[in-house]
Amino acid sequence: MVNLDDSTRVKAEQLVENEVAAVGSNPNVIKGNGCAACHVLFKVKDTMQVSEQDAADLLSEVLLDNEALNDRFIDMVEQIHMKSRMMGTTFAIKTREAKDRYIEGNFRNTLSELGSDTATYGTEIVMRKLILSHIALNIAQNLGIDYHAATEELYYYMRKHDEDTHAEVMQLVSSIFNRSKYR
Repeated sequence: MVNLDDSTRVKAEQLVENEVAAVGSNPNVIKGNGCAACHVLFKVKDTMQVSEQDAADLLSEVLLDNEALNDRFIDMVEQIHMKSRMMGTTFAIKTREAKDRYIEGNFRNTLSELGSDTATYGTEIVMRKLILSHIALNIAQNLGIDYHAATEELYYYMRKHDEDTHAEVMQLVSSIFNRSKYR
């Protein structure tokens, strides 16, 4: 976990504010149809010289503590992912074989990542990740938006209702484990 002393928090907050403004004024800073939220995340990672997980934690903390910045951040994500892009088009024009290779690679990578996360962080964290992914997927499907945007919308909501949403997710995780014959 990142040490969130005052100077670290101020530096991170200023960095996020600057990057959100930079993307807002020139969306082309996000290379090759990349993710707007990931762009900010990796700017935090690279500039603050922390791990990706620590950068994600730091970004979440900064956004949780600054409602106005949180609102600007989600507006940036919505502008990039919902208003100015049609991201599914490049996949749709691929051949069936290319689509299958892409899906296979993502399938294997995701299984590997979940296995690694289970070994590194534990089953509760992985279950939480799966639940949040499922919620984001439902939001994406129901609204007809891309998954990245739906995930950011979900996290935006969760930051606004931090204690309640955390408690509800962890209650479900606990319930699932209590009903599992493998626990």
